[in-house]
Amino acid sequence: MKKYILILFSVVTLGIAGCSDFLDRPSLTTMNDGNYWTSENSLRLFANGYYTNYFVGYNSSFTEDYASLRGYYFSDDLVSSGKQSNFETQAPASRASTSELAAWLLTYAGPTWDFAWVRKSNLFLERIETMKSGAIITTPVYQHWSAVARFFRGFEYSRLVSVFGNVPYYDKVIQDTEKELMYKDRDDRGVVMDKVYDDFVYVLDNMRLTDGDAQYLNRYTAAGFISRLMLFEGTWQKYHLNNTARAQKYLDLAAKAANIVMTSGKFAFSSDFRSLFGSESLTSNKEVILYRTYDALIGVTHSVGSYSNLYEAQSNGPNLKLAKAFICNDGKPYKVSTVINADKLDIKNMVATRDPRFEATFWDAPKKESGSLLYACKFIDRVGVTYYPGPYPAMYGSSTNTNDAPVMRLAEVVLNWIEAKAELATMGGTAVTQADIDASINAIRSRPLDAKAISKGIKKTAPMTLATLADDPDRDSDVPSLIWEIRRERRMEFVFETCRLLDIKRWKKINYMANTDPDNMLGLWTNFQAEYPEWLVPAKVNKLKVKKADGTIVTYTGTNAVDMVGYYVPENISNRDAFTDRVYMAPIGNTQISEYLDKGFKLTQTAGW
Repeated sequence: MKKYILILFSVVTLGIAGCSDFLDRPSLTTMNDGNYWTSENSLRLFANGYYTNYFVGYNSSFTEDYASLRGYYFSDDLVSSGKQSNFETQAPASRASTSELAAWLLTYAGPTWDFAWVRKSNLFLERIETMKSGAIITTPVYQHWSAVARFFRGFEYSRLVSVFGNVPYYDKVIQDTEKELMYKDRDDRGVVMDKVYDDFVYVLDNMRLTDGDAQYLNRYTAAGFISRLMLFEGTWQKYHLNNTARAQKYLDLAAKAANIVMTSGKFAFSSDFRSLFGSESLTSNKEVILYRTYDALIGVTHSVGSYSNLYEAQSNGPNLKLAKAFICNDGKPYKVSTVINADKLDIKNMVATRDPRFEATFWDAPKKESGSLLYACKFIDRVGVTYYPGPYPAMYGSSTNTNDAPVMRLAEVVLNWIEAKAELATMGGTAVTQADIDASINAIRSRPLDAKAISKGIKKTAPMTLATLADDPDRDSDVPSLIWEIRRERRMEFVFETCRLLDIKRWKKINYMANTDPDNMLGLWTNFQAEYPEWLVPAKVNKLKVKKADGTIVTYTGTNAVDMVGYYVPENISNRDAFTDRVYMAPIGNTQISEYLDKGFKLTQTAGW
C-alpha cells in the first residue's frame, strides 16, 4: 500500500485548517486540526505530504521544477543556439509565496521566498509535542517523528539559505498577533545553519533505521540528504566566508552522515549506470537509497523519459567543455592520457575512449534535436531509443513515462563523503588515504557494464591511485589535484541532475558561467559530410558553422561540404550578459520590503541588489 498512500496524499490539501461548508460537514480534502492527531498513523500520513516537495525525482506530467534533465539546464555544462540564458538583472517586483507546491527559481536551483514549509514543520513539531504530553504516543515514537519534522525543517532552511543567504529563522508557529516575530529581519546565515546543524544531529541520533517500508523516510535516507546539505554549507563557509570553524563543523557532519550509509551494509554498486535512470522499477536496485515510483494505473507519470527518446528536442545541449571533462578509461584527463585517439573529440571516439558514463549518458552520433548535437539519453532505457522516430509506446512518449526516478543514491553519498574528507584535509584534518579513494571513487568506477555497453567495446575506467594521480593541465591553479579530480567525478556522475549549478556556486566558481572559455560555446568535433550529411542542405547555408582547431570559423556556403569539419558552432550563438558575484544570492521582492515598511519594520535586501 505504500505507493498508493503516498500518491493519494499528494493530492490532498496539505495545510492544517478547520473547514466546514454550509451544512457543517467535515471536509473530505483537508484535515481538521482539532481531531486529526490521534495516532502514529496520523503522523505518518501528515509526513507523506512532504515527499513530493523534497523527493521530487522526475516531478510529474510536464512539470519541470527540480526535475532531472527538464529542470537542471542552467549551468556551465550546457549550450544552446542563440543568446545564452541570462542571470537575473534586477530585484523583482515581488518574490513571495505561501504555496506548498514544489516551485523554484531556475537560475538558483532552489525555492522562492516562501516559508510555508517552515511553518508546516514547526506545526508538525508542536503537534508531536502535544501528542507526547497527552500520552498518545510513546517516547520512541516521539523521537522518530520529531526527527522527521526536524529533518524537513532543516532541509527547507538549507534550500532557502542556498538561495537567499540570510533568512529569518523560526522554530515555532508564529501567531498573527506576534508582529515583532512575523516581521523580523533576516538572521545571519551562520546562525540559521547552526540551527539546521542541531536539527540534523538530532535526526541522526533519533530517526529510525527503518520505518517498515524502505521507501518511508529513515535514518539512511536522511543521512544521504544531510551529507549533501552539509557539504554545500561547509564548502560555502570555506570558499565564500573563510569561516574555517563552521566549515569544519559542517563538513564533519557531512562525512559522518555519509559514513552511516556507507557502513550500513545495505547498499552497493551492483547496477550499471543506465539502469539507475531508465528502469521501470528500482525496487531491487541496491545503489538506490530512495526512489520515486511512477505508475500509469494510478495516474502518476512524468515526461523526462520522453525528452530522452532521441525525438524530443533538447534545446540546451551538453557543451565541449563538459565532454572534455570526462576522464579517459585509463583514468587520466585526455591531455595526459595514453589511450589511442584520446585527443580526438568527436562523439564516436569519445564514446570509445572515455569513462563508461559517457556512453551511458549520450547518444553515439550527432542529433539535430540537441542544441549542441550531443544528445543526452541518460533517462530512458536501452529499449526506448529503438522506437525513434516513433511512434512511441506511452511509457516512452508525451507525459506518460513510468520509469522510476532515483532520488538519493549511493554514488552521491560516497562522493559527498570523499569531498568532505578532502576539504577537511586542507584545513588540518586527516589526509585522504588510498582506502578512502577505493571506498568511494573506485567503488563507483567498478560498477558493472550492461550488455549494450559491452557490445560496443566499452571498458571500465582504471582505478584512481593517489600515488600516481594525474595533474590535469587544465586544472584551476587554486584547486589541489585531488579535489579537482573529485569535482570531475561529480561532473561526470551527475549530468542533468541536481548538482552542477549548486556545485559551482558553493566552490565560488560562478565565473565558469561567463563563457570566457570558448569550449563552453561549442559542440563536439563533427565531420558533417561523413557523420551528418542531412544538415548539408540549402536551409543551412550561411547558418551552419564549425570552428577549426586553430580557431578559424567556417560557414557553410552550399559548395564547401568537404570543409565542414570542426567543432560545431550552435546557430546564432552569443554569450549571456555580463554578471557579477551578486548572482550567487537571489534578491527578494521590492513589494515584500515595502510591506515590512508599511508595518513599521525593515526587511533587508540581499547584498548587492
